[in-house]
Amino acid sequence: MATSIISHLDLASRPALVFVVALLEYYLISLNHLVFSANSAPNYNYCGPIEANDTDLIQFALNLEFLEAEWAPLPIGAHKANLNPLVAPIIQEFGYQEVGHLRAIITNIGGFPRPLLNLSRENFAALFDQAAGFPLTPPFDPYANSVNYLLASYTLPYMGLVAYVGTIPNVTEPTNSRLVASLLGVEAGQDAVIRALLYNMAHWKVFPYTLTVADFTNLISGLRNKLGGCGIKDEGIIVPEKLGAENRTCSNVLSADPDSLSYARTQPEILRIVYATGDESVPGGFYPRGANGNIARRFLNHY
Repeated sequence: MATSIISHLDLASRPALVFVVALLEYYLISLNHLVFSANSAPNYNYCGPIEANDTDLIQFALNLEFLEAEWAPLPIGAHKANLNPLVAPIIQEFGYQEVGHLRAIITNIGGFPRPLLNLSRENFAALFDQAAGFPLTPPFDPYANSVNYLLASYTLPYMGLVAYVGTIPNVTEPTNSRLVASLLGVEAGQDAVIRALLYNMAHWKVFPYTLTVADFTNLISGLRNKLGGCGIKDEGIIVPEKLGAENRTCSNVLSADPDSLSYARTQPEILRIVYATGDESVPGGFYPRGANGNIARRFLNHY
């Protein structure tokens, strides 16, 4: 098991010193950011890019990086997962990588305090009930075993990938574009590993339910598409051939569009999904008090 990590990141470029805690037990999920107009009101089903400066665009990613990397003081309900010898070191590695992502963003762009996170069994159980469309009995426990933990991890890391893909075209400074591209490369790798591990057990029943691993990935992806409100940008690990690569595969280890290009999501879409409310101005889910940073807080100011 990994020991806790506390990383103090010095924002020397700021007038005041900002202390950021990056505390890792085990990597649990992932996401990131996108774009928002400084003066625009929420537009719940708007799916196009929204204007924001480079700093706000990239800092928004901290909300998702904190979720991936941090079991810092006072996140609600976090526990140590019961992971097997294959999964445990992979998750540990991913967690350390997220600490590096936090450092890279804060050192190069600046940062803000991490928002309150809800990583409780109850929150995950509610999310999986929402995905399934009925209450699971017993409630889903993400910390019970490696299969459950990987399914819980599946709920968010892909969000970081599609958020970075959507952000890069809107970043103006070349150095900032390189930073986001470098973050995207590692996020995409992490997502691919998680999906590959799940694909290897796609037809396993998830005890004690009648649903398989593949069933759960399809349900979670379907829920994220519904909450995002912008069509299909998310697919499970096994799909109908019409959604597979060149309409010829049912395997879907890498989720991609009809041209096998990565999907992109905007910041409003990301917030709708990680709040689990379908509304970027109504917090909930993993962020009971909302995400931090100028973009997320402006949406909340309209609530």
